[in-house]
Amino acid sequence: MDPLTTGALGLALMFALILVRVPIGIAMGMAGFIGYASLGGVKPSLSILVSEPAGIIANYEFAVIPLFLLMGSFATAGGLSAEIYRLAHAFVGHRRGGLAIATMGGCALFGAVCGSSPATAATFGRVALPQMLDRGYAPSFATGCIAAGGTLGALVPPSIIMIIYAVLAQVSILDVFVAAVIPAIIAVVFHGIAITVYTRFVPEAGPAGPRTGWPERWKVLRESWAVLVLLIAVIGGIYGGIVTVNEAAAVGACFTLFLALLRRRLSWGSFLHALGETATNTAVIYLIIFGASIFSYFFTISGAPQVLVSTIGAMEVPPLVIIFALLLMYLALGAVFETVSAMLITLPFVLPLVVSLGYDPVWWAIVNIVVIELGMITPPIGLNVFVLKGVAGNIPLGTIFRGVSIFVVSDLLRLILLAVFPVLSLYLLSS
Repeated sequence: MDPLTTGALGLALMFALILVRVPIGIAMGMAGFIGYASLGGVKPSLSILVSEPAGIIANYEFAVIPLFLLMGSFATAGGLSAEIYRLAHAFVGHRRGGLAIATMGGCALFGAVCGSSPATAATFGRVALPQMLDRGYAPSFATGCIAAGGTLGALVPPSIIMIIYAVLAQVSILDVFVAAVIPAIIAVVFHGIAITVYTRFVPEAGPAGPRTGWPERWKVLRESWAVLVLLIAVIGGIYGGIVTVNEAAAVGACFTLFLALLRRRLSWGSFLHALGETATNTAVIYLIIFGASIFSYFFTISGAPQVLVSTIGAMEVPPLVIIFALLLMYLALGAVFETVSAMLITLPFVLPLVVSLGYDPVWWAIVNIVVIELGMITPPIGLNVFVLKGVAGNIPLGTIFRGVSIFVVSDLLRLILLAVFPVLSLYLLSS
């Protein structure tokens, strides 16, 4: 059997298992095990089942995942999400659509702490949605802002998905973080422009609130010292070269624990809940990584990536056309799968192809995350929309999808910009 057929059958088996609701990590692991057994025998496949997970657990860089997850859990328990929202609201809440802009800013800042798109959407669904509805915001506009704002959680460093990509693609975690800075700023600016334009034509969707005076703003700033210290310690420490990514994650987890204890927001029950939530999420992520690693090993050994690269390379097609074809595929995947799953399912064959076209793997990390996150707010199965529906209760799914449509347009424009001009992601690295 030729390599491309072997690889294609492995992919087909993996997707078939996912369709019958086998957990994604197990589906990838089973497909990889069976595929490798067909190539090299059962005994070598059994050794891979042990060696690949053991290598991942022993990898020092992966230790950052539970630490950042723990930081996010303690930050939520300590009330940092509400504090971030209050800080943003004090400065822009008086404008038309100001609460929506405050929500976007809050999602971006909380995403830097949390690192998860669905978690950011769920958290701000509880914090911001009631206030937006009380101020007369249209339910579609309010929920659309929060669902779209949640996508910033994966793009603002430090992000769990960036760390996973960097380790598996064998590129520097810090390089990926640095490359994400300008795209993250562009994302916030584009969302802000979308809100401003929409409320200009539909002012009743996001009425202006009362202006917060400077004395009150200074008070909110003083009360938000913890947020500023956390961001400076974690993000500033990483970019300043003071601490490594792992050390920054440990500092962030310890600081958010101290903060929650200082404010007496952390009971024994909530402490155990934070630990349990972190352990559960870590186990899920590690299971997916284990499966992806086993499948990637099989797929590489099969020779399918090399055949795919040489076949496409022989075509007289501009590289950018191939990139846009991949982006369309990821839009569909992002609508169905969570970010980590969508990326890891495809990484074994997409990354070699992208690199063979002459593109930087660090640039692809950013574009890949942006397009998958866009899929998470795209009908019919935008994951963030369904997460928000669970929080919003009586607001119909159709209403949320209508509200998110303006941000889908905004994100499509941003995606095209990042794909056509890689320098937007790589400028800070080159300088």
